[in-house]
Amino acid sequence: MKKTSRNQASYKNIPQPVRDDGAGAVDFGPRDILRDLENPDMLVPPATDAGTIPNLKFSFSDTHMQLKHGGWSREVTVRELPIATTLAGVNMRLTPGGVRELHWHKQAEWAYMILGRARITSVDQEGRNFIADVEAGDLWYFPPGIPHSIQGLEEGCEFLLVFDDGSFSEFDTFTITDWFAHTPKDVLAANFGVPESTFTRIPAKQRYIFQAKIPAPLESQRVPDPYGTVPKSFTHRLLAQEPISTPGGTVRIVDSTNFPISTTIAAALVEVFPGGMREMHWHPNNDEWQYYLSGTGRVTVFTASGTSRTFNYRAGDVGYVPFATGHYIQNTGRQSLWFLEMFKSNRFADISLNQWMALTPKELVQDHLHAGQDLINALRKEKWPVVKYHGNLKSP
Repeated sequence: MKKTSRNQASYKNIPQPVRDDGAGAVDFGPRDILRDLENPDMLVPPATDAGTIPNLKFSFSDTHMQLKHGGWSREVTVRELPIATTLAGVNMRLTPGGVRELHWHKQAEWAYMILGRARITSVDQEGRNFIADVEAGDLWYFPPGIPHSIQGLEEGCEFLLVFDDGSFSEFDTFTITDWFAHTPKDVLAANFGVPESTFTRIPAKQRYIFQAKIPAPLESQRVPDPYGTVPKSFTHRLLAQEPISTPGGTVRIVDSTNFPISTTIAAALVEVFPGGMREMHWHPNNDEWQYYLSGTGRVTVFTASGTSRTFNYRAGDVGYVPFATGHYIQNTGRQSLWFLEMFKSNRFADISLNQWMALTPKELVQDHLHAGQDLINALRKEKWPVVKYHGNLKSP
């Protein structure tokens, strides 16, 4: 390859791995400049970053897309993000009438509706059914082994599925068409009390996602059940839930206390205003699995022993924060940053650095940090999950 001279000055408008203190050097390439623009704090880490921390980020845009007549799906598991051992996620889209076929999992399924509407159906182990329509901002939860289905309504839908096992794969599930295809027809005939000819045209393999007609109105599809309906609703209207509001944003927390059926996954839907930050904190119960819905942000994860690393996130990214490690989530854009933080737990729990310090004798705090008195005066005994670091700080 013929060498060509490069003028360093010509790279001045391209982000370079050079810190303000002079550390680093110009990267002449080959390189992915668009990727570097998306990850400014990974290209030029803060001087406070130190040590080695595993990758804590993976984008759904870098996953393999499964395209079907009726929709698509893609997943982030330990295969894509090895540190994410507690939870796995699937992003799925269904067309109007598109069906995620009748199926069940060994793992619990927690879901957040991103857009559109869908109809879900299920039957529990007592023979009690559940048929409901869900819309953007709603959740559903199916315990392990409970059969269910999902179908897009008039406008179709897109949603995030979260499973309480990082090694879960959406393609290792039990589907009705797969079971039928791998059961002798004489057995099927004996089970249902019908002739073998009834099963002449059954699919030869699982359908997974397929196109069907848009379902009729909900009331016309309800199936009377002699055993009644499930005692604990499989759905929850998270976006309709009254949020915790602070100057920096809003938080809606959902766990088994307000969504009783959700016994293995707890979550928070967080909105961080421009100039705001999900405060410095940690979680005492489990690892945190994040999904970014809109906006851009950065996160520094502190893992003790003098190690920390900063990552940049945007819509469609999955983030992961190991158990009990300190971190924050800062809005780096001009619009609200929306994300979900999820845990393999029946309860949501976090510890606020600010609140901890405020509820500790101030002399002891001062002896540790040697900070100015304005820090001591600013500490709050009440927890603000999201803070505003520009402008006037007033009580919400």
